[in-house]
Amino acid sequence: MTTLDLRPLGNTGLKLSSVGFGASPLGNVFGPVSDHDAIASVREALRLGINFFDTSPYYGGTLSEKVLGKALKALGVPRNEYIVSTKCGRYAEGFDFSAERVTKSIDESLERLQLDYVDILQCHDIEFGSLDQIVNETIPALQKLKEAGKIRFIGITGLPLGVFTYVLDRVPPGTVDVILSYCHYSINDSTLEDLLPYLKSKGVGVISASPLAMGLLTESGPPEWHPASPELKAACQAAAAHCKEKGRNISKLAMQYSLSNKDISSILVGMNSVKQVEENVAAANELATFGKDEKTVSEIEEILKPVKNQTWLSGIQQI
Repeated sequence: MTTLDLRPLGNTGLKLSSVGFGASPLGNVFGPVSDHDAIASVREALRLGINFFDTSPYYGGTLSEKVLGKALKALGVPRNEYIVSTKCGRYAEGFDFSAERVTKSIDESLERLQLDYVDILQCHDIEFGSLDQIVNETIPALQKLKEAGKIRFIGITGLPLGVFTYVLDRVPPGTVDVILSYCHYSINDSTLEDLLPYLKSKGVGVISASPLAMGLLTESGPPEWHPASPELKAACQAAAAHCKEKGRNISKLAMQYSLSNKDISSILVGMNSVKQVEENVAAANELATFGKDEKTVSEIEEILKPVKNQTWLSGIQQI
């Protein structure tokens, strides 16, 4: 059995599996998941070499953290064999990046996860807060949590790429260890690539989530609420149909496209079943063995060319 690539995460010393387990679906975000299925999918992920699990108190109104915690506990795996990342600042009841709230937040998360510490604590979707508060109040509060041993590393997440440079240019070097970007490194939008040299120069690790662009790059298409434009949705639908015609699956090709950039430490994908875990790992192993299907990928890129790098707004930026 091929094992997944382990890739270094910036200057942290951590090595993340190239495929990361996004635990938001464990919070029933995409339909109900039984404890049995949740535990089975986490077990299979660990068995196949996935060592990185990402959650947030926001997912399923704290349910994702509880279910992930229960699954890891049930499997009894030694703590040093897996890496857990959770978030702070975004909750079912809204956003709060105050020092007081994020300090309380980690204690609540640790209790739900049944852990003594998390490897990475990330400020969640910072474009919805004041970026100056993130710089001057939230991150210093997280540094205290690091000193207290409750977290090992500090991260920030968001959709607009400009939030990362805004914060990283204003905090002391080495303060922020990792960024999590989503929907900016997939076949339809690869704008994260332009930022990679900058992030490398800052020693910051990079995690990219949602290689399927929140469902755009799937045969079944995106959910109703997807914020993409009608043109982008139509182009992705045409690309998916083209792949199907050729006996290829657009989701697998999209996953492999994202995995092929080694400067990205882990590609985070939401999973809630053994089947999903197996498909994602198989896509990575196939890529490692045979390389990516350049011909079909370039055909998809041609179809998506008119809408390439077209993004959507995630909220009001307060810069």
